[in-house]
Amino acid sequence: MKAYDRVKLFGMTHQMVERDLDQVEKRLGIDLQRSPRSQAVLDEDYYPQFEEAIRKEATSMSVYYQLFYCLEKSIRELVSDKLEAEKGPNWWDAAVPEEIRKEAAANMQREKDSGMTLRSTEDIEYTTFGQLTEIVKNNWQSFEDTFNSQKAFTKVMASLNVLRGPIAHCCALAPDEIIRLQITVRDWFRLME
Repeated sequence: MKAYDRVKLFGMTHQMVERDLDQVEKRLGIDLQRSPRSQAVLDEDYYPQFEEAIRKEATSMSVYYQLFYCLEKSIRELVSDKLEAEKGPNWWDAAVPEEIRKEAAANMQREKDSGMTLRSTEDIEYTTFGQLTEIVKNNWQSFEDTFNSQKAFTKVMASLNVLRGPIAHCCALAPDEIIRLQITVRDWFRLME
C-alpha cells in the first residue's frame, strides 16, 4: 500500500474514532471537550423553530453524514487519481463509459441552468455512487493493486450505496443499520489491505 493510501486510511480511521467518542459522550452524558462544536452555520432566527426532537435527530445523524461525506470524497479522489495516473489527463474520456459521461454532463448542465453555483468543475463529482462502482469495475486492471477482490469491492460498494440512502435523504438510521454501516466501512478499508 502506498504512503498516500495509508494517509487516507489514517484519516478515515480518525473519523471513526471520533464517531465512537461521540457515542461514548452521548451514552455517558459527558462532554470530553475534544473540539468545539461549531454552530456558526445555524440560523438562530429559524433553527429554534424546528421541533426539538428533529434537531436532536439531526445532531445524532450528523456524524454519519460526515462519515459518508469523507468516504464519497475519498472514493472519488481515489478513482480520479488512479485513472489519471494510468490513463493520463484525459482519463475521463478514455476510461469512463459513455453513458456515465453523458449522465454526468446532464447533471452538470442542470446545475448550470439552475443559476446556482456549480458544486465542481470535475465531471466525477456529478456521478452517483453506483456509477463510481461501474467506473472501477470497467477499469479493474487499474485497481487490482488497490483492492484485493473485485467481487468484494462490488459487494461493499452495493452495501454502502444502500446505507447511503437514509443519510442522503435525511432519515434516521436504525440501530442495526448503524452497526451495519460500521462493519461496511471496516470492510471498505479491509479491501485495501
